[in-house]
Amino acid sequence: MSILPKKNDLGFFEIRLESIGGLGANLAGKMLAEAGVLGLGLNGMNFSSYGSEKKGSPVKSFIRYCEPGVEIRDHSPIEQPHVVGVFHEALYKTVDVVSGLNADGIVLVNTTREFDEVKKDLKLEYGTVAIVDALTIAVEEKTKVNTAMLGALYRICDFLDPDEMRNVIRKTFEKKYPHFVEPNIRTFNRGYDEVQFKVYEVPEGAVGKSFSRPVPRLGYLTQDIGGAMIAQGNSILKDLSGSRQGFLPQFEEEKCINCAACDNVCPDFCFVWEAGEDKRGKKQMFLKGIDYQYCKGCLKCVEACPTDALSDLREMIGYADDNRVKQNFPYVTGGTL
Repeated sequence: MSILPKKNDLGFFEIRLESIGGLGANLAGKMLAEAGVLGLGLNGMNFSSYGSEKKGSPVKSFIRYCEPGVEIRDHSPIEQPHVVGVFHEALYKTVDVVSGLNADGIVLVNTTREFDEVKKDLKLEYGTVAIVDALTIAVEEKTKVNTAMLGALYRICDFLDPDEMRNVIRKTFEKKYPHFVEPNIRTFNRGYDEVQFKVYEVPEGAVGKSFSRPVPRLGYLTQDIGGAMIAQGNSILKDLSGSRQGFLPQFEEEKCINCAACDNVCPDFCFVWEAGEDKRGKKQMFLKGIDYQYCKGCLKCVEACPTDALSDLREMIGYADDNRVKQNFPYVTGGTL
């Protein structure tokens, strides 16, 4: 009897993980595939897709399972997943994380928000929404988000054996990082126990989300003759918010002494200054706030601040937009630099 709860036309059960570099989705995909193959005797495969290997870049990890008698000859990215795991909510801005999700599919999101809010943001009509506060678990256990997400995924994919994943965690960490074994097992267990579900009824005949394959803006059909790039460099449209891994700096102006220590260490010129006069009438530059559009959440400024005017804050949806102090570019005309 089959242990896979669902299969597509090729006999595969498919999972797609949506994340950013640094949260461990690539490793999580490898561990998922390994546990299914070695623990349950399934045929399985995993690979990841990402651009330049840097922290904060979008990452996708693909996992396929099938029965032992079925060969995996499809090595293409997963376009119609049964399960989607979203490691980072900021991906909503730039990536259609539920693209191609089956009508009765399950989406797992690392979030502290309510089911209906998540469903609305993802533009889902039906299916199952699962939520887990993986970031808080990881911070409290001093681990990474990926192990908490694995725990939640094992609760969702109940045909998988959680004891086998615990063995994979031990095998993964015990040689090089033995002190991380028990914290990661605790993180896995908490993800498994703390994930919550809400099922939105799927009407008869419902279809899944349509899949749209990203197309390069400049390709052999759309590039100008000679390969010339006629658009000048422009930082106004640059948005690094998707690179933040759950935290950003919070600014309290009344504690600031305008020493510029934060500005000296900021790699992206996020701090906004304004000329003024101090109490003695002496001209001085005053820090007005942070342009969060350019902030990737490295928190170097928090480490450099001598007065606690800057502190790390868990990012909440809408906080950065509501508290952003925009840069004043005096030489900007027509939307370009």
